[in-house]
Amino acid sequence: SLGESRVFAYPGGASMEIHQALTRSPVIANHLFRHEQGEAFAASGYARSSGRVGVCVATSGPGATNLVSALADALLDSVPMVAITGQVPRRMIGTDAFQETPIVEVTRSITKHNYLVLDVDDIPRVVQEAFFLASSGRPGPVLVDIPKDIQQQMAVPVWNTPMSLPGYIARLPKPPATELLEQVLRLVGESRRPVLYVGGGCAASGEELRRFVEMTGIPVTTTLMGLGNFPSDDPLSLRMLGMHGTVYANYAVDKADLLLAFGVRFDDRVTGKIEAFASRAKIVHIDIDPAEIGKNKQPHVSICADVKLALQGMNDLLEGITSKKTFDFGPWQDELDQQKREFPLGYKSFDEEIQPQYAIQVLDELTKGEAIIATGVGQHQMWAAQYYTYKRPRQWLSSAGLGAMGFGLPAAAGAAVANPGVTVVDIDGDGSFQMNIQELALIRIENLPVKVFVLNNQHLGMVVQWEDRFYKANRAHTYLGNPDNESEIYPDFVTIAKGFNIPAARVTKKSDVRAAIKKMLETPGPYLLDIIVPLQEHVLPMIPSGGAFKDMILDGDGR
Repeated sequence: SLGESRVFAYPGGASMEIHQALTRSPVIANHLFRHEQGEAFAASGYARSSGRVGVCVATSGPGATNLVSALADALLDSVPMVAITGQVPRRMIGTDAFQETPIVEVTRSITKHNYLVLDVDDIPRVVQEAFFLASSGRPGPVLVDIPKDIQQQMAVPVWNTPMSLPGYIARLPKPPATELLEQVLRLVGESRRPVLYVGGGCAASGEELRRFVEMTGIPVTTTLMGLGNFPSDDPLSLRMLGMHGTVYANYAVDKADLLLAFGVRFDDRVTGKIEAFASRAKIVHIDIDPAEIGKNKQPHVSICADVKLALQGMNDLLEGITSKKTFDFGPWQDELDQQKREFPLGYKSFDEEIQPQYAIQVLDELTKGEAIIATGVGQHQMWAAQYYTYKRPRQWLSSAGLGAMGFGLPAAAGAAVANPGVTVVDIDGDGSFQMNIQELALIRIENLPVKVFVLNNQHLGMVVQWEDRFYKANRAHTYLGNPDNESEIYPDFVTIAKGFNIPAARVTKKSDVRAAIKKMLETPGPYLLDIIVPLQEHVLPMIPSGGAFKDMILDGDGR
């Protein structure tokens, strides 16, 4: 009745009753991933790519603890998820029973809310509340723990039991006050160098944001979570800001006199040294979560409200006044265009070596920037953020706040379930890919159009980059190949794919890349492409951790 017909569930002793019931459901389909972490990241990919609630189910003990990384990830990236776990029977709770973990306690600080159900008649209300909590206000994960004896009880459910969340509902933000919106527009009118700093909070307001930019002409930079919320190929787009953001985005924020921070949280990977971030600007912060306002950076004007309603309100006000007054940020736009020409994203080429950035550019071109992209975590994630064109919200799926390796493949599969028929590409690193490589089984069994695009440098690339920069290039367990035979690629992903019955190829020469990617995209169903790239390549530009705009590194690598 809550509108979700897809679940990601892996059975075990304490959740068997749930699985038995699922087999009798005419509407709910289960997608059997091969690890609870995989299923939970799939629920996250499903939710991120559709805006609906992702649902995962696991058994007690190790099944439940395997959900922990995905719950933490969903909390940090504000992803609506409901995790349902089996628990040992009520009389055995607290006795160190077989496969018992106090999962409510374990997950308390990494969920938005959680429940231990102690009465079978509470189930309809609790599940309804869980979905409401997960998807309202600032979205997040909710866990529902159900002991096995309660699952086994007979009950006549009362489906329309009212929710009991008076405090939460009373605290949900009200629509933004018109006076505050008028004040923001006044600040825009007074500014010469405004910048929009847009994050994951704008995922549901892409159209309103585009309309606002159309009417004001303010340049836009997005966070890693905000990619696609404003089209990155738009002339007013500055692409991503922060540690590995573009020079021109970070320049714009550094020189801005007004920073419009919409649906963002001033994360350390964006701001670097917080005192130096946007130090010349007045800051307007709009966020649905009161806890984020003033947490890291004090705003001059703050509005605690849904950014969609705030943008709609400002657009309505602008439509009323356009006849009398237009904004002219021409000189500022020209200054930033000059920066774009002077400091474009770029990389060096070396004969037939495949530059990872080049491989992603070819992928972008051959998919016309239309594919849904999921990633692991590391260098490949940053290159995917920099070199692929994101045109719409929910097109980019990445573990941003938690930075969980192994996210890419299961998240891509979850997105394929939520968006039937759409090509989904998992741009992955060899390290991240191996963390949930078992989910090749699911994409084969369900024949999902998930293309695994591995940028394989045989190393933990981002850690290697830090070793090169800050640790005198001393390799500390960052080589992932076979030390006895370094000339051979290890492991052999093409052979592994064969074991899962997935077509696969390896490419080692730049001249073969285009044809290989074309073949990958033309092959129906799943495909694995192993692209061998040099380990010396660094993600640039780079502002070192805790640094400021002036500390930006523009060149150099591990060569």
